[in-house]
Amino acid sequence: MDIVGFLKSQFICHLLICYIFIVSGLIINFIQLFTLILWPINKQLFRRINCRLAYCISSQMVMLLEWWSGTDCTLYTDPESYHKYGKENAIVILNHNFEIDFLCGWNFCERFGVLGSSKVLAKKELSYMPIIGWMWYFLEIVFCKRKWEEDRKTVMQKLLNLRDYPENFWFLIHCEGTRFTEQKHQISMQVAEAKGLPKLKYHLLPRTKGFAVTVQCLRNVVSAVYDSTLNFRNNENPTLLGVLNGKKYHADLYVRRIPLEEVPEDEQECSNWLHKLYQEKDAFQEEYYRTGTYPAVPIVPPRRPWTLLNWLFWALLLLYPLFKLLINMVNSGSSLTLASFAFVIVMASVGVRWMIGVTEINKGSTYGNNDIKQKRK
Repeated sequence: MDIVGFLKSQFICHLLICYIFIVSGLIINFIQLFTLILWPINKQLFRRINCRLAYCISSQMVMLLEWWSGTDCTLYTDPESYHKYGKENAIVILNHNFEIDFLCGWNFCERFGVLGSSKVLAKKELSYMPIIGWMWYFLEIVFCKRKWEEDRKTVMQKLLNLRDYPENFWFLIHCEGTRFTEQKHQISMQVAEAKGLPKLKYHLLPRTKGFAVTVQCLRNVVSAVYDSTLNFRNNENPTLLGVLNGKKYHADLYVRRIPLEEVPEDEQECSNWLHKLYQEKDAFQEEYYRTGTYPAVPIVPPRRPWTLLNWLFWALLLLYPLFKLLINMVNSGSSLTLASFAFVIVMASVGVRWMIGVTEINKGSTYGNNDIKQKRK
């Protein structure tokens, strides 16, 4: 196949994948809106239904990673801990170095059957994003404005609401608060030096307040903390656009299960514990870069078929009316109709590209940069 033909076929694949994701996502958001009538009648039923509906959206993203790009995900962990994954509530601490680290976190959830009920601590702006942001609203995701004085009460209330959640869930949290860049790392280490904290080589200084409140609110509900460190082999630099293009990556995820009883209850002691944890994470990163492996048993959890089956269901449901519409428009010969359709396709592509841009490192949050500027004033 020549280059032009390849690019055209790739472009068409992008359009079809984006069409299925956008239309199915909006349909599911619409259904979720109607589930609100269940909340005052049967809150737990509302939650169970929305876990399944959310899975229909998030599993499409995981399908792209697992089946479309064929990315390998190797889990390094203790075999005794492995058998507990998916059978208990947990707080999952993720490093924030890659554009698709959130997607690998979802993949980890999917392999152990908790993708639909997984929770995150996310910035408030994401709640306004169609499809994923709206999906998270119905999943009772904890949103924050990243101003702790304003966030504390809201975050605590949202977390306390999860204490009677009817499904096993993992609460995913990036304690660094923002994605790693060299500029943010330099600023973060200036803060560490000013506070007399040990410097980190591969991570930003963790923000301890959100983690401490999460532990406080979910204690006796959550059984363990899963300290998770993600890397990619051969210095791969994965991107969501690369996944969409079908590029295969090779991920290694090191997970340590730490019983929640080992996390101190006192806020200051909890803060010190988290700082120590990140020093250990830094050491694991150092070892990985030196040896290409982690100090645990490598396991490849089997792929479950449900992500692929869910995508195939939506593809079969939505592609037939699309092709029928295209045929009817071509037969009509109306220039206005064809131009309108082309405009919709272009806008959909722009929308998807904007959502992909949210994950890109060079367009990431200036959260860490702004904090240090405020402290210098």
